[in-house]
Amino acid sequence: MKQKVFKEKYPIFELILPKNETSRKNVDEILDHFKAKIEAHPVATYIGTFDHYAHTTSLAEGSVAEGIEAAKNIIFCFGKELPTPEVMAVRPRSIGVSDLGDRFVVIFMEAPNPQANEAMEAWAKALRDR
Repeated sequence: MKQKVFKEKYPIFELILPKNETSRKNVDEILDHFKAKIEAHPVATYIGTFDHYAHTTSLAEGSVAEGIEAAKNIIFCFGKELPTPEVMAVRPRSIGVSDLGDRFVVIFMEAPNPQANEAMEAWAKALRDR
């Protein structure tokens, strides 16, 4: 798992997962993995799944980078308190999964809650089973 900054301002975590290092065959199987982790978590709540690839390709002016075969987000929330209205700007959480043919890219933005980051990182690393 690698931490980096996207567009010089967004702190993100990224896992490049070669397909030969996981038993998951597609984006949906990876999302099923995350959904099970979310549902088992004492605080997290599953909200939904967004098919970014289908949405973008349905637009007249939509554009998808060459090599991306599928791309979906699983949306959920870790929020157990609502201390200020500002916290709404960083919730809910999302983990994106893209299929690039020979590998998956699992990616999420850093959360202000260190425990949320630790959980998401552990869930992503658990995909590697070889």
